[in-house]
Amino acid sequence: MLDGVVYKLRTGCQWNRIPKEYGDDSTIHRHFQAWCAMGIFDAIWRQLLLRCEGLGGMDWTWQSADGSMGKAMGKSTIPADAVGPNPTDRGKKG
Repeated sequence: MLDGVVYKLRTGCQWNRIPKEYGDDSTIHRHFQAWCAMGIFDAIWRQLLLRCEGLGGMDWTWQSADGSMGKAMGKSTIPADAVGPNPTDRGKKG
């Protein structure tokens, strides 16, 4: 089950696209949900951070967050005349 969960999390694939070598996708998903509810992944993450910090691999002065998967903001606040033409609209007027 753990190999299936790790595969899913590393690849970002859909649950039903996990290779059958790892087991039934529904069973893997049920285990994942149960482990999340029990706080297992939080505990694993905490241990990894502590071990990495013990090896001198943590730089707590620098942090980063990736918001590339977030939703786009609503209406743009940038005036239309402040940007160039859309490259996907080549040859179109307006």
